[in-house]
Amino acid sequence: MAYANILSTGCYLPETEITNDMLRARFDAVVPDFVNKMEAASGIRSRWYAPEEWATSDLAVRAAQQALERAGRKAEEIDLILVGTDSPDYITPATSVIVQHKLGAVNAGTFDVGCACASFPTAFASAAGMMATNPHLKLVLVVGVYLMHKLTSPDDPMIFFYGDGAGAALLERSDGPGFIASAFRADGSYANRWAIFAGGTVEPATEESVKNGNARVKMIERYPPEINNEGWPEIVRQVARNGGFAVSDIDFLIFTQVRKPTIELVMADLDLPMEKTHTIMEAWGYTGSACIPMALDDAIVRKKIKPGDLVVMVGSGVGYNQAAAAFRMPVKR
Repeated sequence: MAYANILSTGCYLPETEITNDMLRARFDAVVPDFVNKMEAASGIRSRWYAPEEWATSDLAVRAAQQALERAGRKAEEIDLILVGTDSPDYITPATSVIVQHKLGAVNAGTFDVGCACASFPTAFASAAGMMATNPHLKLVLVVGVYLMHKLTSPDDPMIFFYGDGAGAALLERSDGPGFIASAFRADGSYANRWAIFAGGTVEPATEESVKNGNARVKMIERYPPEINNEGWPEIVRQVARNGGFAVSDIDFLIFTQVRKPTIELVMADLDLPMEKTHTIMEAWGYTGSACIPMALDDAIVRKKIKPGDLVVMVGSGVGYNQAAAAFRMPVKR
C-alpha cells in the first residue's frame, strides 16, 4: 500500500508588522477598549501584512519555494498542486493554477480547496487519498494561504484578527505511513454569519455592493463558542476512531490559530498536556487558511514535532467546516 508522507514543510511570514498598539491608535476612539478585549480573548498581540501590490499567490509561492529548497527538489518534479484559501487571487480562475505558473511547476496539475480555515487538513487528506490510488502522483504540493486583510474594510475593527501568511507541505509517495485518517464535520446553517456576500452568484459585484461594503468580508453574528469548544474534541476523537488509535496515542496536535483559550480548553477536554500543541497566533495573528501549515512548520523547526510522532491537525472555518487529518511524521533513514 502507498502512503503520503511529509517530505518537507515551508512557511512564509511577511515583513510588515501591525501591532495591537497600532490598532488601538486606529480604533480606540471609535470602539473603546475593543482591541484590549480581543487581545485578552484571543492572545493575539501582533500580525503581519504583505505588500499591498501582492496577491495571495505571491505568498503561496514563497512558502512552496522554501519547502522545495528544504527537500532538495525542483518545481518541475511536482505532479499536483493543491491550494487551500478563502482569500483567492480571483473568484476564477483557481489560485492554484497561478501558483503553478509563478512557481514554474510546468508538469503539475492543480486545484483549489475552498472550505475556509479547514482547507489545509482537507487538502492534505485529499492529496493523500489521491496519492494512495494514483501511482503517477509521486510528489504533491499542498499549500494553505491567507491574505484576508486586503478583503477587509480598513474601518472594520475585526481586522484585528487578520494576519497574512502561507504554509506548505511537500508530500512524497512512500510505502510506509504517512497519512493515517481524516474526519469532517459541517453545518451550513451558519453560512450567513461571516462571509464576503457580494461577488458570487447570490449577489454579483455591482457599484452598489461595493459601496455598501458587501464585497468585503463581514462578520454579521458571532459563532457560538461551543462550535469549537465541543466540536474540536469530538472531531479529534472521530479521527482517532477512524484511524484505529487512541487519543492518548497522539504525540502532537495543531489547531486553527484563532483563540488560545479555546486550545487550552480543548486540550484539557482531551486530557492532553499543552506541551503537545503549539500556538503562533500570539505573534503572527490569525492567518486563517494558512495557520495550520504555518504552525506545523514552526513546531517542526522548533523540534517540538519529531520523526515518528503521531500528529493530528484540526481546522475550523466559517460555513462552518471542520476537518481533521492524522499522520505520522516519517523517520529519516
